[in-house]
Amino acid sequence: MIPAGLALLSATMALIVAALFTGAALYINAVEQPARLGLADAALLAEWKPSYKRGTLMQAPLALLGALFGVLAFLGGYDWRWLAGGLLMLANWPFTFLVIMPVNRRLVAMTGGEPEARPLIRRWGALHAVRTALGAAATAVFAWVILL
Repeated sequence: MIPAGLALLSATMALIVAALFTGAALYINAVEQPARLGLADAALLAEWKPSYKRGTLMQAPLALLGALFGVLAFLGGYDWRWLAGGLLMLANWPFTFLVIMPVNRRLVAMTGGEPEARPLIRRWGALHAVRTALGAAATAVFAWVILL
């Protein structure tokens, strides 16, 4: 058990961080990815590479922080929903490493203009939607435990 004040802060931060992660992930799927796919093949890859690097720097820590805050909130009150939300946030890491990272590595290795860039970036977008769904599910679980 952790102090009540820390549990309350952790609960609040879990929801905020999960919502931030989800908003950023949704923006990528709903706005950036469709705009990117409208570019020529060489430009498509040239846009994806720096976007991927910047997105990783933001989203990876948010996933870990959301998981940490969810676990801390669980330890403050033992409501299983905090742990469930935290695990949903944490699930982004193994999913990324096991499923998305092979696609990322292939894209990063490309030099531009390869015909397989577009199908790979389309696949990347579909896989990224899973991360968006994990974040949305965690946000919903955290909101559920706070509101009900």
